[in-house]
Order: sequence, then structure tokens, then C-alpha cells
Amino acid sequence: MWPILRCIPEMLRNRPAHRWIHRVMKELNTNIACFRLGNTHVIAVDSPEIAREFLKKHDAIFASRLETMATSIVSRGNLTTVFGLGGKQWKKMRRILVSEILSQSRMRWLLDMRNQEADNLVRFLYNQCSTSAKGKVINVRTASQHYPANALRRMMFSTRYFGKGSEDGGPGFEEEEHVASFFTMLKYVYAFSVSDYLPWLRGLDLDGHQKRVRDAVKVVNKYHDPIVNDRIQQWREGKKTDPEDLLDVLILLKDSDGNPLLSIDEIRAQILELFLETVDNPYNAAEWALSEMLNQPNQLEKAVEELDRVVGKDRLLQESDVPHLPYVISCAREALRLHPMASFNVPHVSSSDSIVSGYFIPKGSSVLLGRLGLGRNPAVWDDPVRFDPERHLSECHVDLGESELRFISFTRGRRGCVGGALGTNLTVMLLGRLLQGFTWNVPEGLDKIDLSCEADSLLKATPLFAHAKPRLNPSVYPSSLL
Repeated sequence: MWPILRCIPEMLRNRPAHRWIHRVMKELNTNIACFRLGNTHVIAVDSPEIAREFLKKHDAIFASRLETMATSIVSRGNLTTVFGLGGKQWKKMRRILVSEILSQSRMRWLLDMRNQEADNLVRFLYNQCSTSAKGKVINVRTASQHYPANALRRMMFSTRYFGKGSEDGGPGFEEEEHVASFFTMLKYVYAFSVSDYLPWLRGLDLDGHQKRVRDAVKVVNKYHDPIVNDRIQQWREGKKTDPEDLLDVLILLKDSDGNPLLSIDEIRAQILELFLETVDNPYNAAEWALSEMLNQPNQLEKAVEELDRVVGKDRLLQESDVPHLPYVISCAREALRLHPMASFNVPHVSSSDSIVSGYFIPKGSSVLLGRLGLGRNPAVWDDPVRFDPERHLSECHVDLGESELRFISFTRGRRGCVGGALGTNLTVMLLGRLLQGFTWNVPEGLDKIDLSCEADSLLKATPLFAHAKPRLNPSVYPSSLL
């Protein structure tokens, strides 16, 4: 039995598995290690040089994905872009994303919708803290988690709310349930489930992951499917004549014979995946960045000074301002480096035997680029656990991309994220609007913000509660929900 299980008993004794892998690599003092889980070789990499060789020199070999129980459920059988295993289906969906959904022209078309949600973000926060002349302590996580979801919900469905929302502009029960379901999926899509390495155990759902993922997908389908079905029917009956949002774009795509290019399942699956790709990094980077900056007020002052100099106090930050904010961008980059959303990047699977940096990588190996290990590699970063935005300033970045893989934001290569521009704008707009619109302080009675992580993830252990006070003229703040 032991030759079949390989390292799985060790993995189970040392949960969470991602911390065990990093600990073993640190004890071995290595930047690449192979773990045999069941019959799968799992290759973990913490070296930018080796990571670049995987995704540059050998990109074609490592362009497939690891199929897990969770990814199969979420993607309706690998129909989507990120979780697609490769081949014609993946190429088709990626081509649609690049040319039809996330292109520059499409993002310009949807700019007003994103602006509406950026304004609603400010209004929501203003309504919470302006009732007292001294300001109030507010839950930053709530606003940060829902802003990117609201922006995509607006771009996808032309709506902010599934229900009535809240009077102050915040999420209602429906939106909270919707967003929470995506974070449940994100927690389990690549969670080192035993059944993913011993497929004959999949039907038993020993760790309960399958039920949690199915329940989360069921919640999302409850909100998405009626909208998708109704919209398709409207187009069929001629009740709609002009596309208004991304759902219309997906429905109207045609193949060379004039037939619908996408099935209903493909539309539903790709919409779900787009939300998964959108909700995590902007919120996580903004919450961690503001938490770190509250403990180092000089950084907060520098970011606010830059915003006042570039944008001023008479209008709110716009996406066109983002490339001109190197310090704010550096703060977001530093949060992505030091506090990634997940310990590893989405796995790359080898389609053939290969030699990478002198190491033999067998066909079928699952390659994990360590977000935490790369971002905190002491051979790459001085004082790697210190939050220091200035380490990025000399490189003159205008976005959050990191082509040299010293940390992972949107990766690179043929399986790299195609939504880097949208991800940059949502993240920097979120952090920038927080900093521009409000004066932030550590709540009274606390010496500093707690920066500890959850026991089983890299998320901040507790939501960021911070004291906020409006810092602009009241006329600058949106007065009504858009």
C-alpha cells in the first residue's frame, strides 16, 4: 500500500499541505523539490531562474493543467480557459477572452460601468464614516471584497445587485452569498485533496471538498442561470437588438457558419471562471497593503501625497491616472509579492519528459511555482518579509505585471493571465480610491494592525478594521447610488 500512497500520509499529517511543502524545501535548502503524491510527481519551484525556464524555454511542454475534482466541477468538465486542460477547447476559449472579452477596445466600452462601481465604492465608505465628525472604524474587507465583484457583475450583467442591496450602497444578502461562494471555490480548486492523487477514492469525498465545491457552485448557478437563460431568450425573440454587456457579447459570438459559437454550458462556465479570476487579487492586495501601511505611516503619507499631486483633491481618481502613480502601484506590487492570495500558482502539467535546469521532469508531472517562495526568496529580495514599496520604484512600473517571475501576479507564457490590464486597474483603483478619499488610522486602543495569516491559508486572519474619516470636500463624494 505504501508504494501507492507515497508521500500522501506525510502530507495528511502535516496539513495544510502548502506549508508542509515550503517547510520541507526550507529544511532541504533547495529551490526545487519533487514530492510523490500517489502516482503524481509534484514539482515545487521557488527560484525565478528555474521558473522562467519552465515558462519561457519549455512553455509548450508545460501548457497543460492538472485536473482536480474541484476544477472539473467549477469548469463544467474543463470547458474554460484557466482550468481547461489544453487542446482545441482551451485555444477556442482563450481566443475569445483575448479578442472579444478582455481586449482594450472592449475594456474601453465598459469603462463607464467600472467608473460607476468605483464611485459606488467611495459612496459606500463615505456613508459609513461621515455620520460622525470624527469618522468611524469600518470593515475595510467588506468594501474591498465586493468592489471587484460589483465591477464585474456590472460589466457582465448590467447590474450591481441580485436583490435590493443595502441602503448605504453596500452588499445585500444575495451579493454576500454570491461572493462568499467564489472564495469557497478558490479555497478548494487546488487544495491537495487526496482524491486528486488517488482517483479511486474520489467517490468517497473523504475530506469533504467535493460537497463544499458543489454547494458553492449551486449558489452561483442560482444567481447566474436565470439571467443567462432570460437573456438568451430575449435575443432569440428579438426583444434585444444591441449588446449592452459581456453576457450579450458571449451570446452573440458566431462560428464560420453563423451558428452560436458557445454553448449555454460554455457561457455559464466561463462567466463563473471570470468571477473567480476577478474577486481575489484586488481585494487581497488592497487589504494587505493598507494594513501594512497603517503600521508604517510614512508609506501612507507618501502614497497620499502622490495622489494629491497627480489627481488633486477636486476630483476622484480615474483609470487614466493609474500609469502616473508609481508609488501607489509599487504598494500594490509589494502586497502581491509579500502577501499572495495562494501559496502556489495554478499547476502546469508536463506533456512529455523534459530536462529543466538540469533536472529530469517526468511526463505528467504537476509543476507548482511558489508564489510565497518566489516572493520571499532571500536570494532575490533584501529583507524579504519587510513591506517596502520603494524596492519597486527604480524599475518604473506602470502596471502589476512581473515578467521575470520574481513574484507572481499574472504569470506569463501561453497559460499566463490575459486580464492583466483589468487586474491592474481594479487593484490600483481600489487601493487608490481608499487612500485618496479617506484619512486612515489604526483604531483607538490598538498599537498596530495585526498582520497574522489564517491557519490554513495566506489570507489575513482577521478582517481589517480601520478608522476612516473623509479627507475631500463633501461635493467630491458621489451623493447617490449609480
